[in-house]
Amino acid sequence: MAGHFEPLPGGGAMVALDDVEISILRSLAVQLLELIGPGTEPVEGHDPLDALFAEGPTKPPADPALARLFPDAYGGPGQKLGADEEAAAQAASSEFRRYTENDLRARKREDALAVVRGLDALARSGAGTGTETGAEAEGAEAEGAGVEGAEAEGAEAEGVEAGTGVLELSPEQSRQWLGALNDLRLAIGTRLEVTDEDDGGELLRLPDSDPRKPMVMAYFWLGGLQETLVETLMP
Repeated sequence: MAGHFEPLPGGGAMVALDDVEISILRSLAVQLLELIGPGTEPVEGHDPLDALFAEGPTKPPADPALARLFPDAYGGPGQKLGADEEAAAQAASSEFRRYTENDLRARKREDALAVVRGLDALARSGAGTGTETGAEAEGAEAEGAGVEGAEAEGAEAEGVEAGTGVLELSPEQSRQWLGALNDLRLAIGTRLEVTDEDDGGELLRLPDSDPRKPMVMAYFWLGGLQETLVETLMP
């Protein structure tokens, strides 16, 4: 089971992760949070509804990775439009972005936080015990204790090696993890210049000395996690 998700009876998913995998996943999720940026929180002394109805940006992000996470709703690369059509698409995208991007950022933050909370709960329970699930991590702070102190004593789950913990996700948490895994692959793929026309397979042939190699391995590892998690959500 290590390295991929399996369905749980009654819904949800489970995955076995060792200390190194926990550490890498948590680091990537925290970096994703930093990339997305802080959420829109109500200012002290102001009506909370002000933040709820605050208008978002009208222009796409300058960072290519962020622009991939928050693309224009209309037009886009690969579409051949005349000058008037392109102007109309940009205007429609700006209007759409103004009313939707804040909510989309908030949702993506919650997805990434769900990953951090689940991993922190697994680390606190002691990797290998499998006694605490992601569902029990609700309300946990995003900045937690990390994974350095996770112990590998007494693996109880059948087929799980010592030093490996079993994370269980509810159906809702599975959907949040799927969203975060997708965002991570989009961001990393953008940094690696992977396009929609290729799958990045040639990157696997990079020598180990290439500084991009760790990012490449993370990209494909996340893809495996994402694919198997999708399979657990299928009826």
